[in-house]
Amino acid sequence: MPLNATPTPGSQLLSPTDHTLVMIDFQSQMAFATHSIDAVNLRMNAGLVAHAAAGFKVSTILTTVAEKSFSGPMFTEITDAFPGQELLDRTSMNTWEDANVIKVVNAIGKKRLVLSGLWTSVCIVGPALSALDQGFEVYVIADACGDVSAEAHNRAMDRMVQAGVRPITSLQYMLELQRDWARGETYDLTTGIAKKFGGAYGLGIIYAKTMFGAQEG
Repeated sequence: MPLNATPTPGSQLLSPTDHTLVMIDFQSQMAFATHSIDAVNLRMNAGLVAHAAAGFKVSTILTTVAEKSFSGPMFTEITDAFPGQELLDRTSMNTWEDANVIKVVNAIGKKRLVLSGLWTSVCIVGPALSALDQGFEVYVIADACGDVSAEAHNRAMDRMVQAGVRPITSLQYMLELQRDWARGETYDLTTGIAKKFGGAYGLGIIYAKTMFGAQEG
C-alpha cells in the first residue's frame, strides 16, 4: 500500500496544551556547584523555557527544595515569568515523592511531562524515572538542566534516555510550541523571548529586523 503523506504534525511533537512543564530546584545553593553548563547560559536557558511556557499558557509547576532553610530562592528569570505563582517547596530530593506536587500533577491531568532543573542526576532523574514507571510520557530539556560535572549530567541523561525519556533543548522547546511562523498571535512573543534569552540566535533576529525589517512569517 503506498504511503500517503499529509501536512500534519507528528504525535510526538509538543504543543502548548498537551503537557505540563515542571521546573525543579533552580536555586542558588545547587547552582554554586553546577559545572556541566556555564551559569549564565543555564539562567538564560531556564528563562527562555519559563517565558515561553508562560507566553504560550503551558500548565507549569514550579518547585523548590528547602527554599527558606538551605537552598535559597528560585532564579528570578523563572519567577518573573510567573508573577504570583506559588512555589511548591519540598523536603524530598525526588519531586515525585512530594504529595503536594503530585496533587497538582493530578489536578492538571496531563499525561505528558516536560522537566528541567538542578541537578540532572538527582532532581531530574528521580521524577523522570518515577513518572515513566507510572505510565507518563517524559521529556527533559537537557540544556535547562545542570549537574556537578559534565560526567554527572551526561550519565544522568543517558540513564533517562535508556529508560524512555525524550531529550530536547530549550530553544527547540520554544520553537516547537510556535512551530509555524504564520501563527501571528504568538510571533512577537516567540521572537521577543528569543531576542532576550536566545543568545546568538536572538542577536540574529535583532540584526535582521533592524537592518532589513525581515520577518520569518
